[in-house]
Amino acid sequence: MRFYLSSYKFGNEIGELLGLSPKSNNRIALIANALDYSTDLERRKNGEDENLNDLKKLGFVPEIVDLRHYFGKPAELKKVIATYGSVFVRGGNAFVLRQAMKLSGFDEILNGLVLSKKDFLYAGYSAGVCVLAPSLKGLDLVDDVTKKPYGNIDTIFEGLNLVNYLIVPHYKSNHPESEAMNKVVEYCVGNKILFKVLMDGEVIIIK
Repeated sequence: MRFYLSSYKFGNEIGELLGLSPKSNNRIALIANALDYSTDLERRKNGEDENLNDLKKLGFVPEIVDLRHYFGKPAELKKVIATYGSVFVRGGNAFVLRQAMKLSGFDEILNGLVLSKKDFLYAGYSAGVCVLAPSLKGLDLVDDVTKKPYGNIDTIFEGLNLVNYLIVPHYKSNHPESEAMNKVVEYCVGNKILFKVLMDGEVIIIK
């Protein structure tokens, strides 16, 4: 699997993003479940529409894949994801996103794709890249762990472990969460957690 991991939206390496996407399949699944905690449905739709339009402008054929439709149906979701060449996982609340990934089996599907499809692209930003870490501890200083849109289930601090460090986005950036990210950095330093900071515009590329 290839990774294009941005602090905010598409970042400043769009050429690299296009180069990483598989030439044989330009269909991309937009995963927006990090926003499931929000009750502002109009704002959410506007955000999703913006993501879809931006992906279309880049030459992708995007569709929203709502993980909530596949809770308890991992086999169905696996078949759906297999029709895409890429996924784009947007920001929001990392803990809500992690819950949705667990309940739908998307976490296990991604683990399988790492081994089986070398040209599959995982792209995303903010919460969409934070969940790739071994652990989400420290992110609770920024994201509200009490948000439980899927019922009162235990907070999942275990990350996907697809990278061996925590990505700290919005670092020293003009973003509402930027100041709070300093606390995440302090937590990581104090607890000897491997991390990498990303300023808005910066990306991490793994081929």
